[in-house]
Amino acid sequence: MKAVVLVGGEGTRLRPLTETIPKPLIPFMNRPFLHQVLDHLAAHGVNETILSSPYLEEGFRGFLESRRGDPAVTWITEKEPLGTSGAVAGALDHLDETFLVLNGDILTDLDLTALIKFHRRQGAIGTIALTRVADARPFGLVETEDDGRILAFREKPTELVPGTVNAGTYVLEPRALAEVPRGVMVSIERETFPGLIEAGEPLFAFPSDCYWRDLGTPEAYLQAHFDALEGKMGGHHARPLLGEGAEVAPDAVVGSMAVLGNGSAVASGASVDRSVLHEGASVGEGAVVELSVLGSRAQVGAGAVVRDSLLAPGSRVSAGTRVDGARVRPDEVAS
Repeated sequence: MKAVVLVGGEGTRLRPLTETIPKPLIPFMNRPFLHQVLDHLAAHGVNETILSSPYLEEGFRGFLESRRGDPAVTWITEKEPLGTSGAVAGALDHLDETFLVLNGDILTDLDLTALIKFHRRQGAIGTIALTRVADARPFGLVETEDDGRILAFREKPTELVPGTVNAGTYVLEPRALAEVPRGVMVSIERETFPGLIEAGEPLFAFPSDCYWRDLGTPEAYLQAHFDALEGKMGGHHARPLLGEGAEVAPDAVVGSMAVLGNGSAVASGASVDRSVLHEGASVGEGAVVELSVLGSRAQVGAGAVVRDSLLAPGSRVSAGTRVDGARVRPDEVAS
């Protein structure tokens, strides 16, 4: 089984972290998130993945060189953004049978084996995993028959309503994208899938109550870590999580919902809670960090207070400075 992992998004909602790091490579529990996606695929028998991205493509080089074990990764250079369908169509030369497509920024324990079995049993041209969310406004809704056949994709609701939404994981037959022009931006959600429905092709939905979270916002990114620390998603339970070489002063306070990256440091009298520190980030004496993400090598000066903020790699908050809801760009100083 092969899979296409969509990793070309620019991660605009996570800026300034994603100004220098591709979103799929932002650390999750002290490993590039893409490891989580590939490990999940390997656990369900996927032996080859196909990736492409025109955004910060060089950033993937080191990751690909360091990656070991299944699945093997084939990289396709995408010179400009092609959308979801365009990116998959560009991989069709490597796909001659049923394959998976996944968004590279979704944290899930979806049973891919059951999804593939359902797809084959229905004789579908495509099957879309669905998940139920409390607020469907960011996602839109999917309308289905009782047997799971998809009737329509509804617009994003304007009011806060729960609903069943596209979970960003698909099983497809190569012919599902046969009409997609190569090298052209095409959306699989807004163009390809509706086109298949209109043509009467068997497009099915696979509802699931699995763990699922889109990591596209700072709030979701932090919550995914909290969920992992609480054991809501398998494989992670240590609270707090301290990376290799992380240093915490004896009188510093690190809350149970904190992740400290390799080589990070929390100085005397400082407090870190419900936050994620990437590799080499540091918190000075008496400083407070809450509900925030500190990128690699970011520094919080002595006595500073950082709440609900994103600090990009190499950025600094000066001693004694208070920041709330800030987004500090790479190598910028907040003072």
